[in-house]
Amino acid sequence: MTPKIHAALIALAAALAVGCASVETPQEKEALVKAADTSRQAWISTDPSIDGLIKKGYGYVLFPDAGSGGFIVAGSHGHGVVYEQGQQVGFAELTGGSIGLTVGGQKYSELIVFENKAAMDHFKKSEMGFGANANAVIAKTGAGTAASFADGVAVLVRPLAGAMAEASVGGQKIKYVPK
Repeated sequence: MTPKIHAALIALAAALAVGCASVETPQEKEALVKAADTSRQAWISTDPSIDGLIKKGYGYVLFPDAGSGGFIVAGSHGHGVVYEQGQQVGFAELTGGSIGLTVGGQKYSELIVFENKAAMDHFKKSEMGFGANANAVIAKTGAGTAASFADGVAVLVRPLAGAMAEASVGGQKIKYVPK
């Protein structure tokens, strides 16, 4: 790979990883909470068992509209809303990247459910990361009952648009921001 192509790929990944600006103003936060509420209803419409999974968990993070894309080097980014015991307690920012056989782009919603207080506290104390070995369940009928907790966390993804072929090594990091 030539240095110019290498630099271009790194720039593409950085741009994708940075993606959207932070959610800072009260209007941006309010819009994100509304989007998360709408997205939760769409999740439940797709699979009513999702509601049971959310209620079974201690808390959850819902990213209503995340995105990823790239060619060989890929990045992902999204903002979410954090709920604990049914109450909104903060926001989250998802960033990720991968290097490998990656082609395309997609928009998706991601739901992360915390099984218990210990898992929720771990998330809230530091940046949570998911490595290449993390598994996510694709949202469809029965996904809520099929999802299992690994280390106190269940991850589900609902594709929104686009297509991406990926066989890569990479991960996601999620930063918690209190309300």
